[in-house]
Amino acid sequence: MRPRDLGESEVFRWREIQRTSASLDNPFLSVDFTLAMGRLRDYVRVAVIEDGGEIVGFFPYERHGFGIGKPLGGFLTTCHGLISVPELKIDPRDLLRACKLSAIDFDHLVAGQPTFAPYETDVRPAPVMDLSGGFDAYIEQVRAASAKNYKTVRYKERKLGREQGEIRFAWDSPDVGALRTLLGWKSDQYQRTGRVDRFAQPWIVRLVEEMHSQRSDDFAGVLTMVYAGDTPVAGHFGLRTAHTLVGWFPAYDSAFARYSPGIMHHLHMAEHAANAGLHQVDMGKGGREYKEWLKTGALMVAEARISRPSPMAAAQWLGRVPVNRLRTVVVDNPTLFRAADRVLKGYGRARSALRPRSAAQQSPKAQ
Repeated sequence: MRPRDLGESEVFRWREIQRTSASLDNPFLSVDFTLAMGRLRDYVRVAVIEDGGEIVGFFPYERHGFGIGKPLGGFLTTCHGLISVPELKIDPRDLLRACKLSAIDFDHLVAGQPTFAPYETDVRPAPVMDLSGGFDAYIEQVRAASAKNYKTVRYKERKLGREQGEIRFAWDSPDVGALRTLLGWKSDQYQRTGRVDRFAQPWIVRLVEEMHSQRSDDFAGVLTMVYAGDTPVAGHFGLRTAHTLVGWFPAYDSAFARYSPGIMHHLHMAEHAANAGLHQVDMGKGGREYKEWLKTGALMVAEARISRPSPMAAAQWLGRVPVNRLRTVVVDNPTLFRAADRVLKGYGRARSALRPRSAAQQSPKAQ
């Protein structure tokens, strides 16, 4: 069904099931996120799984042309899977048939779910900031693992305060202007580093704005910002459940890059998250160096592909799977990763340099 067709009892059951398992404690698996995606994207669907008349699971997904499936949110999200009672196991090809899908690929699947586990091809840890023992316990682990890095970050923070203004941190800010500033930084980062600018798509901006307005005990959007005086220098927008904050869009003003404001922000964010009763910050899998330094735990995520025999499934495999495998090889090799990153940044600089010229050529005066 479409998300909007879920009844009150089904929404209640979804939330009830999600609370039963720590592995499902992720806002991207929340019914609130699925409902928001359904309002913005026509291809979002939900499979409702019943056993003996009782709902035992939900499977949110995207159904694209020719029966090609994608996890809900696709490249935007960092957690996919079944929201189901513990140990539920069904034939995944029956699930695809019921969903009218020929194939689906996962790259951030909750590892170990009985339905999908036989199809997992790459299982790896996603770093988390474990706050279950409180912030003091967390920061002691960080300092013990890399005292030099911690000392350097705190030195840069004091330097920023002296040179730019007193450091101030805003937790769960309702300021829409601050959110737009953050998205502007992130858009600039995508362009500078040669990545696809997600915020060039209006529906993604609308999604983030809608998530920012969400407020409940089990689900909310959380905007955090670091200020030097009255000047914003770094921030993050993510989603949370009652216990977990998931990293989504961290960014900073590149004019303050010499102060390492991004890492500084994450340390403040961890402190306020712990004070707010959250147990962890999920930073998502990826090869960023700062994640390795800040992590004190990990969650396991998997890649998987499930398909039914069909020409479209075969064509999709040829177009997607070899590229994904190559990406994994690059990400796992530090030398290749740095080389690829340099190429993307060079492309980003060239693209930025050409953009003003192109705009001028299209102006009446230039013509």
